[in-house]
Amino acid sequence: MSTKKRVTVLEPISSQVIYDNTTEAPKLKVAAYARVSTEQDEQQSSYEAQVNYYNQYIRNNPAWEFVGIYADEGITGTNMKKRGGFNRMIADAKAGKIDLILTKSISRFARNTVDALQTIRELSAIKVEVYFEKEGIHTLDKQCEVMLTIMSSLAQEESRSISENVRWGKQKSMQDGNVSFGYRHFLGYRKGEDGRPEVVPEEAAIVRDIYRMFLDGMTIRNIAKELTERGIKTPGGKDVWSVSTIRSILSNEKYKGDALLQKTYTLDYLSKTVRKNKGEVKQYYVTNSHEAIIDEDVFNLVQVELQRRSKMRRGLRNSSPFCTKLICGDCGSFYGHKIYHAKEKHSKDVWYCNRRYQGSNNCSTPILAEDDLVKYYLQALSKILENKEKCISACRAKMNKADALEKIRQKRIKAETDLARGMEKIQALVKENAYISQDQQVYRKRFEEISKQIEQQKSDIANLQEQELSLIGVREKLSRFIETLESFDSEPAFDSATWNVLVERVLVNTENLLFEFKNGEEIKVSI
Repeated sequence: MSTKKRVTVLEPISSQVIYDNTTEAPKLKVAAYARVSTEQDEQQSSYEAQVNYYNQYIRNNPAWEFVGIYADEGITGTNMKKRGGFNRMIADAKAGKIDLILTKSISRFARNTVDALQTIRELSAIKVEVYFEKEGIHTLDKQCEVMLTIMSSLAQEESRSISENVRWGKQKSMQDGNVSFGYRHFLGYRKGEDGRPEVVPEEAAIVRDIYRMFLDGMTIRNIAKELTERGIKTPGGKDVWSVSTIRSILSNEKYKGDALLQKTYTLDYLSKTVRKNKGEVKQYYVTNSHEAIIDEDVFNLVQVELQRRSKMRRGLRNSSPFCTKLICGDCGSFYGHKIYHAKEKHSKDVWYCNRRYQGSNNCSTPILAEDDLVKYYLQALSKILENKEKCISACRAKMNKADALEKIRQKRIKAETDLARGMEKIQALVKENAYISQDQQVYRKRFEEISKQIEQQKSDIANLQEQELSLIGVREKLSRFIETLESFDSEPAFDSATWNVLVERVLVNTENLLFEFKNGEEIKVSI
């Protein structure tokens, strides 16, 4: 027996002849991937062309079995998580349904180098090949990985460049005061022939109705319910209105003809993560950018009321106009609602201090029947109406005292100018430190000084804005107060809308109710 070393070559299974001449070789299962990155009309034709081309190309090859066209329309290529067609294709390939994937170029496949290489390696490991037509690269070719790394990096850099150009374009547009609307989901406006926002009269009437109902005392939840019951469609075309939609309409500055731009920003061009702008990037406030639907004073009064209600959300669960208006004179708590003998024929609506039965020290303030409360209110209102003209004149005099408001407004404008200068200073300081060698202790000290000034300026502006908003709110309150008083020409009757316009709050004491009206007048009624 020979002891000489001998080597036997075992050919790989893929290269062995396992079919005889009479057996037809199995067809290659082929799919294609197509993608366009925007939803513009000119890109739509490109998308359809890719799909039609691959459909015909694969079916015309007798050695191939057509699997399908996987496509993503209007989806970015920098992040694979949001590409449903792409992810389905990879899953089918791993399930053995695909042998070969055709695609136009690396940039169509992915603009993220890491994701592209990782996906291609996963497919190569299961012998699934990708062919990039533009670059002429077959991924099962041993020489392809170096080429792919270079090409993918170029595609990623192209994506970064495009993203920066788009961002620059948007910044320039915002600096020029150009305002964009999401008209499809925005109630009250449509795109006019000149490209600017144009008021839709029927929708604007709904917006004004929402503001009116809110100022008449209706809760946001009840406004949503009211609009749903009326059969009015939401801005998105839905049948049911949500609390968030109503709140958004009530707080959107576009309805007073202004626009705050860059409320959100994109974190980076790869992840495309969108975040709320809390001062990380510049914002632009455009005044009088388009026709207003809501008067500025009415809008500002609504903002004041939104703030007030946000502090008493628990109390606002009840839709009664008396909710959050009745205050206990002993402990300062709100009065709550209860129905006595609810299941009996002679049921009774009553109000009492929410802390009346808490602890050992019970409040001495009385339980009020709702009918009696209405009676006491009408007595107080009658006293106001006895001096109706005098009351209206006093309100107008208060409204004409605009000096305080103008002084605060000028202070706020100056503070905003100082803030802009501070921001320029700190940006110049950071830029100088990046290019010029300097003492870092001195740099940090100067940086901290300017930062403290900026934070103080931001705080001052916030306080001045709050004061300004409050004064504007008072002015609008008085305007509505006068309008309501002028509407009385006979003996008053109770109406929830009128109650909300006239009454600020009612302090419930042991022997009397102190009605505080929105013009500042106080009327005491014995009980």
